[in-house]
Amino acid sequence: MLARNRFLFLVVVGGAVLAVLSFSLQFLNLIPTSPMLDEQTVQAADGGFRGLQAKSRKRVFPVHHNQEPDPVFEAYSYCNTPNRTEQAWEGHSPVDYKLLSVHVMIRHGDRYPLYAIPKTRRPSIDCTLSASRQPSHPLLTSFINHMGQGTKGHWEAQLGSISRLPNHSVCEMGELTQTGVVQHLRNGQLLQRAYKHHSLLPSDWSPRQVWMETTGKSRTLQSGMAFLYGFLPDFDWTKVTVRHQWSTLFCGSACECPARSKYLEEEQRRQYRLRVADSNLERTYINMARTLGVLTRQLRAANPIDSLLCHLCHGLSFPCVSSGDGGTGGCLTMAQFAVIRQQQLDDEVDRRRFGAYRKYAILAMYPYLNRTANKMEQVARANEEGRQPRLGGEEVFTFSSGHDVTIAPLLSALGLEEAKFPRFAARIVFEMWKSPPTTQGQAKNKAGKSARSKSDQKDGDVFIRVLYNDCSTAVFSQMWGSIKPFRTSAVKLMHLSFSLHPQWQK
Repeated sequence: MLARNRFLFLVVVGGAVLAVLSFSLQFLNLIPTSPMLDEQTVQAADGGFRGLQAKSRKRVFPVHHNQEPDPVFEAYSYCNTPNRTEQAWEGHSPVDYKLLSVHVMIRHGDRYPLYAIPKTRRPSIDCTLSASRQPSHPLLTSFINHMGQGTKGHWEAQLGSISRLPNHSVCEMGELTQTGVVQHLRNGQLLQRAYKHHSLLPSDWSPRQVWMETTGKSRTLQSGMAFLYGFLPDFDWTKVTVRHQWSTLFCGSACECPARSKYLEEEQRRQYRLRVADSNLERTYINMARTLGVLTRQLRAANPIDSLLCHLCHGLSFPCVSSGDGGTGGCLTMAQFAVIRQQQLDDEVDRRRFGAYRKYAILAMYPYLNRTANKMEQVARANEEGRQPRLGGEEVFTFSSGHDVTIAPLLSALGLEEAKFPRFAARIVFEMWKSPPTTQGQAKNKAGKSARSKSDQKDGDVFIRVLYNDCSTAVFSQMWGSIKPFRTSAVKLMHLSFSLHPQWQK
């Protein structure tokens, strides 16, 4: 009897101790408390498959991390160095859904700085392409050879004189680097593998089915060609027309908008007030200017963060100057870089709070989104039940190559304001899917057996999915919704006010 009571006592005490210990560890953040997830197979950029966690369970203790982001870590993320396996959410859908069309907007890849820091040597970077130099890519050599046949393609007049490859042994200002080319070869190949099982483009695709456009900068054109080659290796040049967009907003003939300019001016005034109020930033600029022997306003005008980011992304030491010539001499430091970078992160938060940029973005990106919605509607109607396919097919792959000032307002207009500032080679992807037909009822055939009638079948619904970059920001891939009946409206895309499809809800 005594032994049994002692055993029961030990069981009760042991259970209580374990419960208290587990509870304490969770709230002390010593063991993970994120939701348990169901594992899904997600395709990786190298062609393999990875187990990725996707669907969360409930009844967990959430842990809220309010820690400020590390500005240096964020800067490395901005570099987007192509040295890791990237996982793609693109191309994943419920069973039997048909991919109708894809629209892609990219930011150009890694580039040489647009500004030079006064009295310092420019970073020494080779902008020619070589498969023997890192970073490289299995497609790089064939890409270089294929670009040599570019005269077979069709180029709008403004683009005809731009080199299809970066080609200076010492980079020119703003020139695309080999890193930038590799970034977009990977991007294109990633989407090619994501969509190859969906028959988005047939092997004998027609010129009508692919649309490519770019701004008039060499870095966007060359990034676009690298992306296209990754997506369609050894593509037929005679089928490709490269179109020019004169505006970074891709607004075509609908760029005139006085109200947009008003909101942009409000945003610029907000930026200025925030910078002036940052005493730590001001001290940092004064110290940097004293080291270099230049006026503080001259250093500010040189936008030193642009050049320092290039040094960071390419693993180069920050610039140094000798004493004399008006300065104390020495090297610019990582601490100074972190202060400037932190101010940029603070600016992004304040921009969302103030709200003027969002108003600007909606007006700025309306023409592009309206054009995208019109193209989607045309494809959706062409895929309605009973429609005969048009000769040459529909425009099912649309690709635009732009800048950070293209991607940033597009994200804001879409309501994805929590997204990080566009890194090098960032991408936004719009996918349009169609669900399988549903049977509304059954009819009896002459033999008395039940059979489905075409009149009883309801055509499938159309859905849009918006994705930004890789799985690390896949939270934004939840923006799905029914657009049936289809409305031609950029506002529909901007607000993303769709009823979420149950199989895609997070």
